[in-house]
Amino acid sequence: MKVLVAMSGGVDSSVAAALLLEDGHDVAGATLRLWGGASDSGCCSVADVDDARRVAQQLGVPHYVFNFGDAFDEHVVDPYVRAHSEGRTPNPCVECNRHIKFDRLMARADALGFDAVATGHHVRRVERADGSWALRRAVDAAKDQSYVVHMLGPDVIERCLFPVGVLTKAEVRQHATALGLRTADKPESMDVCFIAKTGGGRRTFLGDRIAFRPARVVDVAGTTVGSVDAIELVTIGQRRGLGGLGGRDRQYVIDVDHALGEVIVGGPDALLVDTVRLESTQWWGDASETPVLVQSSAHGSASEAVYDPATQAVRLLAQRDRVAPGQSVVLYVDDVVMGGGTAR
Repeated sequence: MKVLVAMSGGVDSSVAAALLLEDGHDVAGATLRLWGGASDSGCCSVADVDDARRVAQQLGVPHYVFNFGDAFDEHVVDPYVRAHSEGRTPNPCVECNRHIKFDRLMARADALGFDAVATGHHVRRVERADGSWALRRAVDAAKDQSYVVHMLGPDVIERCLFPVGVLTKAEVRQHATALGLRTADKPESMDVCFIAKTGGGRRTFLGDRIAFRPARVVDVAGTTVGSVDAIELVTIGQRRGLGGLGGRDRQYVIDVDHALGEVIVGGPDALLVDTVRLESTQWWGDASETPVLVQSSAHGSASEAVYDPATQAVRLLAQRDRVAPGQSVVLYVDDVVMGGGTAR
């Protein structure tokens, strides 16, 4: 099979390419140039492109560099900024996977005559009894990335390969070391790639693009207890940076009202909800398959729930902290992805 491997310059995608080569596939690597601005983190630096190119040379496979910067701005960066201005908490890595790595890259692979696209994501694919394809959690639960690729439908999954999903992270590094790959000991990228860790981070990035608005911090009774200088930087569950709150103990953001310019805070119990309402949902399961497991962050714990596709509502079997609007919510049956959506 002719396979185009998305090589980010990290150890996972390096080993993914190596494993496919060992299995006898006709492999080529592709590195995506996405962000043209300043960055000292993530997977968009010049050093990352060079690492991917050097690994491809070590493996003896062709290497391409594709510039998808305009599409990245349109589908990832601009929506990220817009979401913050509207009081939502976005998932830029989910949108990058949705629009860039499994859309634009797949189209480029088609144009070049490749049969499949592979990535270094820690996730497995499984063929269901009806012949359709689904995603399954990785063998290494601590590194599972099914959350950030949950939006892939069966038709896309059928044409994707995830070689490292059957390995632990330790095994991935061991394999890279055995092959002498330059990325064997490279640290993981955990940050948003287009936001620098230095120079003010998210505040500076957003402040250069939108005007911040101050807001009152009020308690559940409506009493003003503090203030923030940028309501656009506040998210559900936040505890720090709320103006001191007059010495009140354990106060969290439980809601953000952008129209009124208010941040509402309360104790930990005020965060608890028994229903999560979704929008922009995708559902590939049978509604009778209950309970489902609900996960609302990349490495968060899953909660048991019942999902109603007709109303796009998730009823939790036990209360949990509210999910910030804009966050992805992923639904599982056992360890298989059945769908997901965005919290509203």
